[in-house]
Amino acid sequence: MKYTQLGRTGLKVSRLVLGTMNFGPQTDEADSHAIMDGALDAGINFFDTANVYGWGENKGRTESIIGSWFAKGGDRRDKVVLATKVYGNMSADEKAWPNHDRLSALNIRRAVDASLKRLNTDYIDLYQFHHIDRRTPFEEIWQAVDVLVQQGKILYVGSSNFPGFKIAQANEVASRRGGGAMGLVSEQCLYNLVERRAEMEVIPAARDYGLGVIPWSPLHGGLLGGVLKKESEGKRRAGGRSADALADTAMRGKVQAYEDLLDKHGLEPGEAALAWLLTRPGVTGPIVGPRTAEQLESALRAVELELGEEVLAGLDEIFPGPGPTPEAFAW
Repeated sequence: MKYTQLGRTGLKVSRLVLGTMNFGPQTDEADSHAIMDGALDAGINFFDTANVYGWGENKGRTESIIGSWFAKGGDRRDKVVLATKVYGNMSADEKAWPNHDRLSALNIRRAVDASLKRLNTDYIDLYQFHHIDRRTPFEEIWQAVDVLVQQGKILYVGSSNFPGFKIAQANEVASRRGGGAMGLVSEQCLYNLVERRAEMEVIPAARDYGLGVIPWSPLHGGLLGGVLKKESEGKRRAGGRSADALADTAMRGKVQAYEDLLDKHGLEPGEAALAWLLTRPGVTGPIVGPRTAEQLESALRAVELELGEEVLAGLDEIFPGPGPTPEAFAW
């Protein structure tokens, strides 16, 4: 496994991030534990989750599965850089009781304590805001963070799904407050070959403020994982975001060109899509969310995969990025 610093921090993390969203809803507890053991054995030390994972009436289930894995001992907790998130409604029904969601100081305090209990730990390495909160000023958010850092409950703070201007605003407020406030140190965003809009504003802002970029959905819901080949072989039909994209004739043509390019060079589509992200400026590591041990093994091969100039140029031709800002939209 290869490692890098998380943004401007001294924290060293693996270049693959183990995403746990499938733990509970699609992968049972025993298999989830086996995947986490396999990830740790392979050198992955960066695990990502969120308080809402498990979804519906099972919100929090994923954190609980991780917590039961930590309880097995063997220095599991000490070896892991643990990231979770706060924002969503954690009520059993869809209607949140006032102050039981978003980023008020009250909900942040409540949510941290609940996550710590489920995760069976006394601290969270990276606490991430899952979405912007248009109602809560950053002065209030950072005041709540300061208390939690002083209490030793969280170490670093990151964002997820933030636009570039909110990354800037958050860190400018943190800077003005002085003291030991570090501000945001990471941004978790939707970024892959198909969805490259983050290159316009989000990633430049993250790089300027020293945030590590953590792409989620690196295969765009399976679209970049060899979906057409699997479909033709009768192995698996596209679903979700992948199926929606393939309904567009132009996109289906691009995906076919993508698979043909990689087949020409003897590369597996899913591994190549991950390897491409590892070449992108500012990227700490993509989040991989394996449902099985086999999917984890495939993701691990991407870390060692070197993409040649011809392949990189071909990928840019099929899935061109938006270009730099402001030229991308102004000229």
